[in-house]
Amino acid sequence: MARAGLTPQRLTQAGADLADEIGFDQITVSALARHFDVKVASLYSHVKNSHDLKTRIALLALEELADRGDTALAGRAGKDALAALADVYRDYAHEHPGRYAAAQLRLTPEAAAASAGTRHAQMTRAILRAYHLTEPDQTHAVRLLGSTFHGYITLEMNGGFSHSTPNSQETWPRILEALDTLLRNWPDTSS
Repeated sequence: MARAGLTPQRLTQAGADLADEIGFDQITVSALARHFDVKVASLYSHVKNSHDLKTRIALLALEELADRGDTALAGRAGKDALAALADVYRDYAHEHPGRYAAAQLRLTPEAAAASAGTRHAQMTRAILRAYHLTEPDQTHAVRLLGSTFHGYITLEMNGGFSHSTPNSQETWPRILEALDTLLRNWPDTSS
């Protein structure tokens, strides 16, 4: 018989909270069982294995990020929208480091199709409409923004900027300004 109150949703939420405390890489069914003070076997009726648990946490994180992004982008365009979405990712990473790491998990095609990943791409493309980019430049710009946001956030979270000046709080808006300038002056490769 399953322990009362344990559901896949509750385990996913607890796993996400635990990931923020101990790190996403440390999340296993065993760690979650210890958290609930239950036997590991009692969790297998709710999650298949540690990879399934991590996938569920990743899906939760992507959904939370997309919800925050939708809220932040409402009524914004251009540089203002660009900065709002970038700040959503950065703030989320600082508030929920384990979940942010989970959002980077490579998903199976089936899990990716069921995820909020499509919403993230749609939000980024909505921002790019103000810059009047067409394909394939829009895809290149989506990749540029994603890699810049994630790269900066990852370096910052890992202490990569902690021993240099100016501090990373000063650099972040400068990077967003530079991205806006680049997007407004996207290189023409038609010739």
